[in-house]
Amino acid sequence: MSNLIEIRDLCVAFSGQTVVRNLCLDIRPGECLALVGESGSGKSVTAHSILQLLPETGTETTGSIRYHGKELLGADPKVLRELRGNRIAMIFQEPMTSLNPLHSIEKQIGEALLLHKGLTGKPAQARILELLHLVGIQKPAERLKAYPHQLSGGQRQRVMIAMALACEPQLLIADEPTTALDVTVQRKILLLLKSLQQRLGMSLLLISHDLNLVRSIAQRVCVMKAGEIVEQAPCETLFNEPKHPYSCVLLNAEPEGEALPRDERENVLEVDDLNVKFLLGSGLFQRKTYLHAVDGISLNIQRGKTLGIVGESGSGKSTLGQAILRLLDSEGSIRFQGAALDGLTQKQLRPWRKKMQVVFQDPFGSLSPRMSVAQIISEGLEVHSQLSADECQAEVIRALEEVGLDPQSRHRYPHEFSGGQRQRIAIARALVLKPALILLDEPTSALDRTVQKQVVALLRQLQEKHGLTYLFISHDLAVVRALAHDMIVIKDGKVVERGASHEVFDSPQHPYTKELLAAALLGGPPS
Repeated sequence: MSNLIEIRDLCVAFSGQTVVRNLCLDIRPGECLALVGESGSGKSVTAHSILQLLPETGTETTGSIRYHGKELLGADPKVLRELRGNRIAMIFQEPMTSLNPLHSIEKQIGEALLLHKGLTGKPAQARILELLHLVGIQKPAERLKAYPHQLSGGQRQRVMIAMALACEPQLLIADEPTTALDVTVQRKILLLLKSLQQRLGMSLLLISHDLNLVRSIAQRVCVMKAGEIVEQAPCETLFNEPKHPYSCVLLNAEPEGEALPRDERENVLEVDDLNVKFLLGSGLFQRKTYLHAVDGISLNIQRGKTLGIVGESGSGKSTLGQAILRLLDSEGSIRFQGAALDGLTQKQLRPWRKKMQVVFQDPFGSLSPRMSVAQIISEGLEVHSQLSADECQAEVIRALEEVGLDPQSRHRYPHEFSGGQRQRIAIARALVLKPALILLDEPTSALDRTVQKQVVALLRQLQEKHGLTYLFISHDLAVVRALAHDMIVIKDGKVVERGASHEVFDSPQHPYTKELLAAALLGGPPS
């Protein structure tokens, strides 16, 4: 049987710097091939090369990429347009930057059906509803007119998957397809991808730093490091008998340890009966309907501690965090360092912003593409401090060193970094102001396991050094367990369980908590 994709001696360089070198791999019909490796190893660049999605300016690509024996490198744009989204589709890593903010979900999925299948009207809408249901969107008919900003991170990723599957492609390239998804939905997406692969005979190129995900679905695995494939083997062989030292490092990388012991009594943050509602629309007789995203939540955090906020995508975790920082309108009491924030205007809040920083879930969407890394990190210093230009640069260098990035890279722009590196830039931007409270909204979701381990250790170290307080939002329970002192579990905008982290993990009381823990820690790979 001939290969679906054949890549030979692929080399990719950006502005003269080689990021993929002499890469050779085959993708067979109907198989799942996984590309694994740390952020910046060249996984996504390799995938983007197949569909010629790399920027033309400053990029040099040599070698050969063949689809059914036909050369794609240098192929006519018309040939590539026919392939993209039709015969070869891709799920991108960062859905917020991949979805058009001005178009509804229905229009964006419908575009592929119109271009490649000629579907319009009711047949197209029926297919869109079928796809949304397939990828686990609740009440899909109500989401057709929604825009990307009205969906949670996980819901946006599911919409991306629906778009990619619309035309039933021969090859689906999944670039971190479950990055933004909670553990229970990850399992559903895995089962969905496996069933589609079997039903359609579809090939799957899976790019991931989540080795549990890889083990549960892939037939073969290629391990990449510094732009090269260092090991290639059947999945079980690689996991049971890895040959290369780097493969062993990846397999042994798991966030470990537990939150540092703290004996603080002083509350930094106190929240009482917080509510956030979103207007969905006006019904008959102009009656307004609301989504109760945060429903009467109360919490407090002591200085130097970490509160983990856990729940599925769409449960209200990120909305709660943004409301606490007064980034969203809310009702209820918010007290920070003894001062009431809920009654303050935006102008009155400004002095408090320096003390409350945030690391958002999507680093590419939260970093300005027109600013260098140095400008991004120093922006807060310029607003909130009286430091000279030289002093600002010194603080930027220190922050970059703390998050494990080369200070020489500060003159580069966000698009020149991998997803994991961009997240570390976002963390450095928050750290540079030495805040009292940092909201970490899925700060490790874009990072591979080896870097997650480093970031957890870094966050612990910074917490101990500066007495930082963290609000830690995550669907990755292994990371929560390693960092959080206390945790709350949220479902449909309400707290269903709370307590010390070790107590909740060791003896969960609520059925929903038990379901989350089973999916993350006990369930193993889906069958």
